[in-house]
Parts: sequence; C-alpha cells; structure tokens
Amino acid sequence: MPWTKITREQYRRDDLRYASDMTDAEWALIRRLLPRANRRGRPRKTELRRVIEAILYIVSTGCQWRALPQEFPPYSTVQGYFYRWRDTGRWQRIVSVLVRRARKKLGRTPKPTAAVIDSQSAPTTQAGGPRGYDAGKRIYGRKRHIVTDTNGLLLGVHVHPANVQDCHGAVPLLKNVRMNFPRLRHVFADRIYRGNQLLDALSDCGPWT
Repeated sequence: MPWTKITREQYRRDDLRYASDMTDAEWALIRRLLPRANRRGRPRKTELRRVIEAILYIVSTGCQWRALPQEFPPYSTVQGYFYRWRDTGRWQRIVSVLVRRARKKLGRTPKPTAAVIDSQSAPTTQAGGPRGYDAGKRIYGRKRHIVTDTNGLLLGVHVHPANVQDCHGAVPLLKNVRMNFPRLRHVFADRIYRGNQLLDALSDCGPWT
C-alpha cells in the first residue's frame, strides 16, 4: 500500500529500536520463507529475525560489516547468512513471493506482464569488485541496473562496471527476470535501449516488446 496521510501511522517506526527494524507484521511475512534449522549438527543459536534486521540496518545506513552495532549478531555470522542466501537464490525467492503478495493487494495479477528498466551509475572504490568509467555521466565506479513492475515493485537487480553500456548490461538482468517471472513480455525503457541489438540478444528466451 502506498504512503499517504491516511496510511501514515502504518509506516511509523518510532517504537522500533532502529528505523530499519521490522515490525511483527513484517516479520510474519517472511519468516516462513527462511530455511528451517537443520536437525543434524549443532543447534541454531542465532535468531534469523536479528540477522535480517542486521542486513536491513547495513542496507539502510551503508555502514561497513565491522561497524554493525553490538545489539546485532556478530558481523561474520550476518555476513555468512547474507552470502549463503544470495548464492542459493533465497533472496530472489523472498522478493518474488513479496512481489506477488503486494500485487494482489493492489488488485493486480500476481505475476507481472510488463516492467520498467533503468540504470544508475555510482562512484565506488575498487574494493568489492571491478569498476569502470561511464563517459556519459563522467563517473568512475559501478552501474546498478534495476527492473521493476509498473507499480515500482522490485523484480531484479544486476550490478556491473559503469563502462558497460546499458543495452549490454540489460541482457543478463532481463534473462534472469524472465526466468523468475515467465509471463513478462513488455519492458518500458528510455532511448538508450532502442534498436535490435538488445532484442536479438534476448531472442533465445521468447518474444519481447
């Protein structure tokens, strides 16, 4: 539900420890999407809610892993969960489920057929991965490529060096989004994506407009 003066109370974070923490209702949405504790081996001692909230804190504040406040689990534990869930596709599954639920609340079909794509170059250091120079924006760093549905709900993200042209960087992103949302057929984009080069590169995964 979008933020309005009427829904303002629903989005207030004053009673939370940090503004990035989850409410009980928000936690209930994703707790069943997280892996259960393994019955074999050492019992799980870390609360997954605290792990998620630690990750949200880092995303919200932009702090380093080692700067994570002591109220959260050790940063190495949080980091381990984050990368494990990334590599196993857990984050993508969580996003896909939340998108379907949000679209239902908006009265839309659960799976989108249309999307919007765009990119943004951001200056970065060499740490964390390769970077490049975006001559158009005059930025030396990386480019975050994002696809949303027409309501602005996140469908997919791909980060690559800023010197990669949008029509090239969009190929792996759109292929991945199409795999997770197979009904997607139409993508709204600006002029830099025009021409047959992008369509030809995506021809092996069905028709696009």
